Amino acid sequence: MQDFYDVLKKKEPFHSLSDAEVEELIASARFSTYHKGQFLYHEDEDADALYLLVSGIAKNIVHKSNGQQATMRFYYPGDLIGLMIMLTDETMTFSVQANDDCEVIRIKKEVMLKIMTENPAFSHNVLDTIGERMRSLYDEIKQERDRETEGENIALYRTRVSSIMDSKVTIPPTYSVLETAELFRTNNYDGVIVSEDRESVMGTVTPLELFNAFTHGDFQDPIHKWMYQNPNLVEEDAFSYEALAYLKFHKVSLLPVVKRDKLVGMVSAKSFLGIQESAYLDLSYRLSRAKELQEIVSLSPPNHKEFHSFIEDLLNENTLGYEICEMMSNYNDEIHRRVILLAEKEMLREGHGRPPVNYCFIVMGSEGRKEQAFSTDQDNGMIIDDYEHLSHRDEIDAYFSKLTIKINERLTECGLPECSGGIMAKNSKWRRSLTDWKKEVNRWITETDAEEIRNFTIFMDFRPVYGDFDLSRSLRRSITDRIKKAHTLQMLLMKDTIRFRVPLNPIGKLQLRGKEKTLDLKKSAIMQIVNGIRIFAMKYGVEEVNTIKRLNELKRKEIFHHRDVVNIETALHYLYSFRIRQNLYQLSKDIEITNIVKPQEWDKEERRKMREALLVAKRMQQVSELSFRRNRSI
Repeated sequence: MQDFYDVLKKKEPFHSLSDAEVEELIASARFSTYHKGQFLYHEDEDADALYLLVSGIAKNIVHKSNGQQATMRFYYPGDLIGLMIMLTDETMTFSVQANDDCEVIRIKKEVMLKIMTENPAFSHNVLDTIGERMRSLYDEIKQERDRETEGENIALYRTRVSSIMDSKVTIPPTYSVLETAELFRTNNYDGVIVSEDRESVMGTVTPLELFNAFTHGDFQDPIHKWMYQNPNLVEEDAFSYEALAYLKFHKVSLLPVVKRDKLVGMVSAKSFLGIQESAYLDLSYRLSRAKELQEIVSLSPPNHKEFHSFIEDLLNENTLGYEICEMMSNYNDEIHRRVILLAEKEMLREGHGRPPVNYCFIVMGSEGRKEQAFSTDQDNGMIIDDYEHLSHRDEIDAYFSKLTIKINERLTECGLPECSGGIMAKNSKWRRSLTDWKKEVNRWITETDAEEIRNFTIFMDFRPVYGDFDLSRSLRRSITDRIKKAHTLQMLLMKDTIRFRVPLNPIGKLQLRGKEKTLDLKKSAIMQIVNGIRIFAMKYGVEEVNTIKRLNELKRKEIFHHRDVVNIETALHYLYSFRIRQNLYQLSKDIEITNIVKPQEWDKEERRKMREALLVAKRMQQVSELSFRRNRSI
């Protein structure tokens, strides 16, 4: 009974009740257990009670007139079911079914209404909760509509031709082939437009037309004889993708740009190099061909100004924050691969030879989840093919010890600082054979304590970046089912998730402590969401490591409802965008990169977004906390 008292006192809107009123609610309440597939109630039952979900997940089902069922939302520990229906005399318009084993407190409607009548403050909180739920539903629907078009929000779909076109270069139709060729040679032109008055368009000339003229004609032929006649024209306010599509599918290399039928410029394949995606492709290409460490260092995200500008442009265009993180992580993956290749070559030059057995270099933590920003340090390890049975196992161990030291040191030079907790491949704890890794995970599952659980949390997000990926896949397959059944381990992970509090008071206002009034984005918000999703992923056997992918797989398994997924995705978008923008500011001022922000410096819109994100983080933390407390009491 004390557990239920504690749950009610911490749950909105019950936090405003007196001890006596809470006890009155509990005295009339009934505790029930429902197994997976059982209904808490059907839609044709009288709405004579509220249901406070203590543990498990339940789903809201609407029965359509055509006989089909539709799941409208999911309920999680701490959710109050039937609150809006309580204020009417109608029957339930939906059913609620246990999605897995659930425990609920059934609160009588008549007692609830009596206390609301006697306690105006409580009644006000209940109505506020209903209003907030309605506003949340509206926001979710709006975000869902906005998200339907977000797939189009790439630079080509937002950039106008006028912003990428080149200045027009025209020649009269009487120019000879030789004169035109000389013009190309001296000015390095990719193409010119043939025009009698510099405003109308007769045709275009590119190196292809000149080649045809030299091959089949005479040097003194007028250029209009060999020009590409009646080319397609593109309006300056057209989107860039329209021009690019025409260049691609019509196999031409120059398009005149017009404004009200008057020539104002031209676009070629080179024109598209100014778009942000091209900047990233250019950097990636240069990185993939880097032969020396210093070249890799100069191209690393913390050091390269062009990379900073590219990221800032993406932020300004409201690109999804978690997609920017994924792009940065992909770029860092390439840095890892280049560094490892250089380290292997160095080992060869020093006479150590090539790797004696297969291995797989893995990244963990935020890099493993592809959620890296500028502020992330190294979290990596190595899986080595089984070698303990070989006679030269000591030599093999020594080889990989030397190799991983080189790798970690060079990654540090590239702007990825060493992990303060030592989670790096050069440390033997994070460099093991496949069989040894499986034994270590088994030990973690059966023997780990609160101190070690953080290491396991980071490890669980491992992902291969170089070497024999089958080693990584084999390890992941072997541990997924074991971890799924490791309830004690999951409880420790839940406990670890609630170490840091989300700084919101019961009515959703930001509460910051300390003289500086700062907020740690990672510890106060990101961690609660990422860790909470990870726990659900482990519990339901999801092998994905990226948080968004885990979330969508949980949605597919009907563990999370699509509206909950949209809310969490939006929260992560806000949080990661805030973190990356803060990192860019710190890089521009040449100060230490941290996750610390100052909310007092935000504008009204930023405060709104952060409050929404923190509410989601707090919700995830409440789910973890209630699950932990419930498991501990069993």
